[in-house]
Amino acid sequence: MANVNQTKGLWQKTRKFFNDVHLWAGLISGLVILVVCLTGTIYVYNTEIREMGASHLYKVEVPQDTRKLSPDKVIELVKAETDAPITGISIEKSASRPFQVNTRPEGGNSRFGVTYFVNPYTGQILGKSDEPNQVAEFMGYMFSLHRWLLLDKIEEPLIGDLPNRTLGSYITGACTILFTIGVITGMIIWFPQRIKNWRQGLKVKFGKSWKRTNHDLHNTLAFYSIIILFLMGVTGPFWSFPWYREALQKSLGTYQERPAPGAERGQGREGQKRGADDGKQGDSTQEEVNVPIHSIMDYIAVVDHHLQYEGNYRVNLPQKAGDPVNIQKGRTGFFAPSAGDKVVLNSANLEVIEKDIFRDKPFNERVSSSIKALHLGDVYGQFSKLLYFIACLIATSLPVTGTLIWINKMKKKKPNPRRKVKTSDTKTHSEVLN
Repeated sequence: MANVNQTKGLWQKTRKFFNDVHLWAGLISGLVILVVCLTGTIYVYNTEIREMGASHLYKVEVPQDTRKLSPDKVIELVKAETDAPITGISIEKSASRPFQVNTRPEGGNSRFGVTYFVNPYTGQILGKSDEPNQVAEFMGYMFSLHRWLLLDKIEEPLIGDLPNRTLGSYITGACTILFTIGVITGMIIWFPQRIKNWRQGLKVKFGKSWKRTNHDLHNTLAFYSIIILFLMGVTGPFWSFPWYREALQKSLGTYQERPAPGAERGQGREGQKRGADDGKQGDSTQEEVNVPIHSIMDYIAVVDHHLQYEGNYRVNLPQKAGDPVNIQKGRTGFFAPSAGDKVVLNSANLEVIEKDIFRDKPFNERVSSSIKALHLGDVYGQFSKLLYFIACLIATSLPVTGTLIWINKMKKKKPNPRRKVKTSDTKTHSEVLN
């Protein structure tokens, strides 16, 4: 019996420690987490919101004759509109989606280049990605608020020579780490207290008192979303701290040393030079110019032979003769995974140089390459986005409900000098909440 009492006493001390960590982690990071989670909730559907704001670019009418123009023809139409190099083309399975042709203008402001949206049936250029768009501008502010608390909009450094964008990233990253600690300690506190009455811990009780309801909203909703909250929290600082990114990659066994600045990058993939090496030695530039280039549909046919499912294509075109053709293919549908497969082809003879199938990778490599998808919720299409949207709403409410719980406890601890406490008046924490 004594051992049992000692064990209970030890657990009470341990639980109090975790409860204090949970409390202070939440109080310190609460305001920032409120902003980060609210903007994150909106940003879950970033792609869909941006497309709604420029629907004329992303949707076309499908004529009765659904025969599309060839991608090569569409590229020629875009070439007639711009002198910028064509870097790739996106071809989607849906009949109502346009072709997206990517260009890289010299001296362009966007690091992603400029995308031309082309009607696949008429060849009409619907518009460009750099056109003014109020919805896109709004989502840009949401992203800035989520990542940097809008500090990147302030030109003069607030602290020494530290860029404001870096400062904002440090703040959100540190608060996200505290949020993750809160998630972990919250589960430690929840389980031992609820394990005997687990059914009660999975319900939100309405109609008794607002304190009871608020308490349940904080604990129960957090429990239901705990896995997603942990994934969002543990992946968030990946973009804030290099040491965190390196530690996460090392823990997954996927860390690779970055080459020193100015170091030679090597010759690339083994097959990248085959187009130039097939001929005789001499003027390599002259040899490469005469290497034949096949049509895009020829390359896609080879990819379909190895990846036998319907999906969307992203074709990265070679920038000089002899370079390979890189084609990414992704599945479509409500439960479709965001991670696609990749096939690298010799641009001259259609030979497969490299085949990168996501499902065939080891588990740790799949996780490492999906950090962004795990953070944004873009893991299994619209299904996972919906789950992340709900979880983000819950995460947004946690600083509010948690602070109210803390305030109520502070009020309860204040003695009332006008009221004499009697033994019969003493109530348990559970009775107070009810």
